Amino acid sequence: MKKKYPLVLVVFIVIFLSQGHVAFASSLDSLIVKVDRLFAEWDKPGSPGCALGVIQDGKLIFARGYGMASLEYDIPITPKSVFRIGSTSKQFTAMCIALLEEQGKCSLDDDIRAYLPEMPAYDRPITIRHLIHHTSGVRDYLTLMSLAGMRDDDYLVDGEVLDLIARQKSLNFTPGDDRLYSNSGYFLLSVIVKRVSGQTLREFALEHIFEPLGMANTHFHDDHTMIVEHRASGYLPTEDGSFRICMTTLDMVGDGGVFTSVEDLTKWDMNFYDNRLGSGGEGLIRRMLETGHLNNEEPFTYAMGLNVGEYRGLKMISHGGAFVGFRAEMIRFPEQRFSVICLANLGTFQPTRLARRVADIFLADVFPETSEEEGTAPDEASFITLSPKNLKKLAGLYHQHETHDVWNVFLQEDKLYTKVNGGQPLELAALSKTAFVLAQYPSALTVTFKAQKPRMLLEVQRGDGEPTAYEAMDAVDVPEARLPGYTGDYFSDELMVTYRVVKEEGRLFLRHENEHKDYPKEPLEPTLTDRFVVAGMGVHFIRDAQDAVTGFSLNAGRVKDIRFVRTPDDE
Repeated sequence: MKKKYPLVLVVFIVIFLSQGHVAFASSLDSLIVKVDRLFAEWDKPGSPGCALGVIQDGKLIFARGYGMASLEYDIPITPKSVFRIGSTSKQFTAMCIALLEEQGKCSLDDDIRAYLPEMPAYDRPITIRHLIHHTSGVRDYLTLMSLAGMRDDDYLVDGEVLDLIARQKSLNFTPGDDRLYSNSGYFLLSVIVKRVSGQTLREFALEHIFEPLGMANTHFHDDHTMIVEHRASGYLPTEDGSFRICMTTLDMVGDGGVFTSVEDLTKWDMNFYDNRLGSGGEGLIRRMLETGHLNNEEPFTYAMGLNVGEYRGLKMISHGGAFVGFRAEMIRFPEQRFSVICLANLGTFQPTRLARRVADIFLADVFPETSEEEGTAPDEASFITLSPKNLKKLAGLYHQHETHDVWNVFLQEDKLYTKVNGGQPLELAALSKTAFVLAQYPSALTVTFKAQKPRMLLEVQRGDGEPTAYEAMDAVDVPEARLPGYTGDYFSDELMVTYRVVKEEGRLFLRHENEHKDYPKEPLEPTLTDRFVVAGMGVHFIRDAQDAVTGFSLNAGRVKDIRFVRTPDDE
């Protein structure tokens, strides 16, 4: 006999539809039935899942857990379950900086070297504001750690990470000239909090945010050995359909590291309408929601650890998070005083898409009709099937002339896939004959193919930003006789690591000096002259006046142009 699934906590609070409240199109019961259908595939024993919270006018009108917090102990998820929320933590770090600024202890326009003298004096100063808005150009420390061969379960202390960041001789770009998400910025903010206040980020946030708001089950998790009541375990799926626990020994916080629950985040959400932190009043909240602009005055929608944008014509404030088997999203529609919280303990979960779907259900009659179809993220019901013949016309390599990123679009089992810089294959789902989205992440971006002379174009649209154009290209064929010219050892003094380029079975491979460390298993794929891609990275070999390879430059997403110098062969 099938075991009956244990009843999980469901919270219902009566909504009085008075002035200022959103009048939902249907009864709360009927709305909840629709929400339950969205999460039905995880609402069972033996599956991780999520905790969901829906907030209206400061009240948690619906909260429920779907799936299991612990597969080992058969503990279901409830609204009290405590999750790691990844980068959704950044807003709490930013609030700590805003509180210190209110206390007169720092300014957003301070040069960070006033607090971090170990950082290099780059050509242009980096300010606290640059760190907050991801306009600093500082290379991402998690990417740097990965390039150095470190793993999520390697043990490092804050000082070692700070040394790694400070060892970088150059930036991804001049501060303020561009935006590129970097966890280093918010880790450095945590160090600034400690040096300005004399308290760790965990201590400062506890005293100035979590305790005043009554968030008793929330903290910055800077000690991975700490016992946490009601903690959910993070999971990743395996190839055989089961799950494995995903964890980390990294104790860095600031860029992430907050452990919290749906019930506690409701109290945080309420504070954006009636601030109880610092000196009180709206000034602190206005500061948190200030977006910025680049040096050329081009505006962007990122504020202090929060994205301030729109969804289906309504203003929306949000931030997602993802780390070691956990996924999180919190979206707020301030003008409707309506929020959705989705905290998951499954690494393949899509909380952003699902949180928006929940908003679609509750605010169905509130979204402007004119933007409903345009703004709603496509799902499987929107996908169409194209013939292999039509798909094959789109296949090929597409090159971005400024970044030298390469999209490899190919047909496999009558489906269209792409690999970006030799990374993992991602299925492209068709919305029309020329427009596609990622099948697994349909709200992430739109890919449009444009037939024009002399070469086909591929345009990638992310959110409201300008589309990035990629031009069709012919791959360079590197004769096997030339491959030995690339082989050898290459050292980076910024990463303190040696990579070895080896030739095996007529292909080039990139190897870490320590064979037990992580390194790409796939071969280097040639794209342009002296340029290759592998595992999401771009490798550009550099030659001297005698045409000999002397090193290479590596681009890896949030790390740009990190240099490796070829070391002399042993005599």
